Amino acid sequence: QVQLAESGGGLVQAGGSLRLSCVASGRTFNRYHVGWFRQAPGKEREFVAHISWSTGTTYYADSVKGRFTISRDNAKNTVYLQMDSLKPEDTGVYYCAAKSGPVAQYDQNDQYDYWGQGTQVTVSS
Repeated sequence: QVQLAESGGGLVQAGGSLRLSCVASGRTFNRYHVGWFRQAPGKEREFVAHISWSTGTTYYADSVKGRFTISRDNAKNTVYLQMDSLKPEDTGVYYCAAKSGPVAQYDQNDQYDYWGQGTQVTVSS
């Protein structure tokens, strides 16, 4: 069992930056694949980014490619999401999710076993 806790959200103007953190407790995090998802009001939760535990390979949604960067520090049991050039459409609750086994479709919610409570990101125009 692993518990996830997100932090780093807040209110920022368009064009600004935020760095989200996802800290894991309960088990060693370095063998978990981790994804970031977000949910805007009235919309379904959508994939943002993913990082594998073994190779560090990263994947991004087209909407954030070139602006967001996912990274991990296994020594700190933490995965980060650096968000630059933020847009109002990036507004939403951001969640991190983790899975210890193989991930067949990294952009699908149901692939992940553990979820954090989320952190709110609001981008004003």
